[in-house]
Amino acid sequence: MTPPTRRTWARRGHTPLVHVRGRSQRRFSIAALTCYKHGERSRLIFRPKRHGAHKEAKRRSFTWTDYRDLLIAAYHQLGAPIVLIWDNLNVHKDARLRAFVDSHDWITTHYLPPYAPDLNPVEGIWSLLRRRCQANTAFTDPDHLLAALRRRLRQIQYRSDIIDSCLTATGLSLTTSRRQSQ
Repeated sequence: MTPPTRRTWARRGHTPLVHVRGRSQRRFSIAALTCYKHGERSRLIFRPKRHGAHKEAKRRSFTWTDYRDLLIAAYHQLGAPIVLIWDNLNVHKDARLRAFVDSHDWITTHYLPPYAPDLNPVEGIWSLLRRRCQANTAFTDPDHLLAALRRRLRQIQYRSDIIDSCLTATGLSLTTSRRQSQ
């Protein structure tokens, strides 16, 4: 929970110091989908997950079932088929998750090229969170951090212009060129 420092000051000749209470071994994960459709406002669908203490032997990230549940929730919320463009996270390529995706005709999956986070609009959301929500804030406890993250993500959910700007920053667009049948 060491805060990212965005800006600080100190007297001339003195090194600036940021005092924080300590480091927590607890971990949070957040999965998010940025959803785009022509003629409709862009959406952000996210799920935070709080993991147990670091001494437990449980996995400290999203599992394939967490992603499955997120996709099902997104499908129900959007009410339309999903074209999923994923990065190459190992869980995204898990055989069980691929079997789930393959067994449902309302999901189409494409993968971004390896090592191309600049093509992923969700990375823009994470950047906004780090710069706006977490910068120069020493969180008192894990609940304080999680509440701040949820509050900022909810604010972004209602600002489709911010979500659209994350897509624009990738250089990608919603239009695709289709080959004309000859």
